[in-house]
Amino acid sequence: MLPMISKFDTQTQIKSEIAAARIVKKLQSASFAAFFVGGCVRDRLIGVVPKDYDIATSARPDEVLQLFSRTSAVGLKFGVVQVFEEGEWYAISTFRSDGVYHDGRHPNQVHYTKDPQLDIQRRDFTINGLLYDPSSKQVLDFVGGQRDIRSGIVRTIGLPERRFQEDKLRLMRAIRFAARFRYELEVETRRALHSRAHEIVDVSPERVRDELVKILTEGYAASGIRKLDEVRLLGHLLPDVLALKGVAQSPEFHPEGDVWTHTLLMLELMDQTKANGGNVIQRKSLVSVDHVPDQPSSESSLPEKIVVPYPSLTLAMGVLLHDIGKPSTFELKDRIRFNRHAEIGGCIAAKVCVRLCLSKKQQARVTGLVRQHLKFKDLPSMRSSTLKRFISQDNFEEHLELYRLDCLGSHGNLDNWSVSRKLLNSLKSENIHPRPLLTGNDLIQMGYRPGPIFGRILRFVRDAQLEDQLQTHQQAKEWVLSRFEVEPARN
Repeated sequence: MLPMISKFDTQTQIKSEIAAARIVKKLQSASFAAFFVGGCVRDRLIGVVPKDYDIATSARPDEVLQLFSRTSAVGLKFGVVQVFEEGEWYAISTFRSDGVYHDGRHPNQVHYTKDPQLDIQRRDFTINGLLYDPSSKQVLDFVGGQRDIRSGIVRTIGLPERRFQEDKLRLMRAIRFAARFRYELEVETRRALHSRAHEIVDVSPERVRDELVKILTEGYAASGIRKLDEVRLLGHLLPDVLALKGVAQSPEFHPEGDVWTHTLLMLELMDQTKANGGNVIQRKSLVSVDHVPDQPSSESSLPEKIVVPYPSLTLAMGVLLHDIGKPSTFELKDRIRFNRHAEIGGCIAAKVCVRLCLSKKQQARVTGLVRQHLKFKDLPSMRSSTLKRFISQDNFEEHLELYRLDCLGSHGNLDNWSVSRKLLNSLKSENIHPRPLLTGNDLIQMGYRPGPIFGRILRFVRDAQLEDQLQTHQQAKEWVLSRFEVEPARN
């Protein structure tokens, strides 16, 4: 047994592991068997700090509830109790064996057991079927998980057909683990994936979305998409992406090859950027897709920069779908052309986002990235107002990063990207987010009657303000009165 996977390096233990070990010790002190289980054991064995810790125990749920003071019964039906310790929730599952799975997700019945080996036999993959006792520092391996970690293999526990039939999301999880750890799929596991790929459509779109997001954002997106394609899952999940294969592009602009090759190359570049720790500094307005500033900033500079995760869900989806409109717009005349592919691609991307149950804001961001990804080529000739509106989008740096990846994944010319980046850094907040010179109430006081014309007037004022034609409230009033007639009051 290799030392690197036989024990943990205590110097890398973090607060959550110490708290999880405290829970295990308390269970053991009450004469129950208890272990770390699953992904946290796998990650520690390969030298990765786990994101969370799950615990398996011989204690029944009611005994866990009695032993700990702060708990949650979420998952109790399946023998899981949540225990709160040191500011975090930990899932405590009772050793069990499962009955028949009729819904492709949950067992109809669970049977509690005192035998940890029976519990492991119901789990998905050998690399996730390891137990670790933090008290004795011993790994329990009933399924050859350590062997498969050493060999770099993703293998189901037991018969692959049965494991995938029980929970069909495991079809995608197998690919995610293979991509994330750069492992190979065991022969029978791959064969079962291939034969049951069509069953992924039986999984709820929310669960598919969550697994796809992990594939796209954990740093192994290109490998994940390739592997989804290899086992025929991609055609059932994202047929529009599969349609990118074989769609030729002009060698003048895309020497790398067809649209499929270009998209995968961009995903590889995105993965490399994440691995190198680059492009993680973004504007404060990008910290969350749910964050919208309450008011335009009146500061003399852009909001402070902070570190946020890279890539965001919306950037990753934007990269994957940015050329999704090319297959349906392909034309060969004087040269290969894709007229209106960004606009048409935006419509296709919107349908994909709805199908994956993304939030309204996420849908808007992804479709915006797809629709506007060609705008940068027109940047030098843009009107000032158009340019400022483009740059003032709260996720503009996602647009900028998509464009950088697009350039590097094709012709390699970053001139427009550099200009855009310099412009973004040079503009003051009040230049791209100026306070409105007029409001609807101002227009009413000026004698205008509320209606659709209000929006038109205020847009014109905003454009003139962004063009630096108007600077004051009085100038805006005079400008409007000179261009829009006030209707006489009705008797």
